[in-house]
Amino acid sequence: MMDVLVVDDDFHVAEINAAYVDKTAGFHVVGTAHTALHAMRMLESRHVDLLLLDHYLPDRSGLDLVRRMRQKGMRSDVIMVTAAQDVEVVEAALRYGVLHYLVKPFTLDGLRSRLNSYTELRRSLRDAGAGTIPGQQQIDRIFGAVRTPATTAAPPAKGWSGPTVDLICRVIAAAEHPLSAQDVAARAGISRSTAQRYLRHLQENGSLQLSLRYGDAGRPEHRYARTESRRP
Repeated sequence: MMDVLVVDDDFHVAEINAAYVDKTAGFHVVGTAHTALHAMRMLESRHVDLLLLDHYLPDRSGLDLVRRMRQKGMRSDVIMVTAAQDVEVVEAALRYGVLHYLVKPFTLDGLRSRLNSYTELRRSLRDAGAGTIPGQQQIDRIFGAVRTPATTAAPPAKGWSGPTVDLICRVIAAAEHPLSAQDVAARAGISRSTAQRYLRHLQENGSLQLSLRYGDAGRPEHRYARTESRRP
């Protein structure tokens, strides 16, 4: 069982990501953190195999946290899960040994494929055997396990924005009752059509749950709420 720490500045997004991890066989979320400082304190206090790490944190960037971890000799592995797509950030992630880089928004299958490849990497390293010299075939297997798998279900590319996903998640999380697409659009400051497109995708990948509100006449209104995490 791999112990995972989920690090994201948004409480609701962190909860969603943690629920995704807990739905993947062989992984267990040991905690969530919302700042780099909080994450470092948790790393210092307990064993963590893997960090699921956002780059945009309120006190330091995710990569600043990774650099500090390496300076302290911490060997926890890292998968970046972030809306950051700058070449400089991606290059730095490579240099710091980040194993995978998953761009928000993503599906459960997209994250699960990265987690499964991480499991294969750990298995390959174990099979190589302590105290033995692996041959070329074993080394190729180890490096092959780090290769990023193809995304199985990509979200719509046109106009798709990770920060907008986070904004909509925050709007839904702050609401005391399910919201319609028009409600979300008004609170997020985006168009109704944009809100509908994002809400539909988030509902389809399990991030939000859909309910129907029936009026006196006409079609029922779609309303969206946060999906309750079923954590062990």
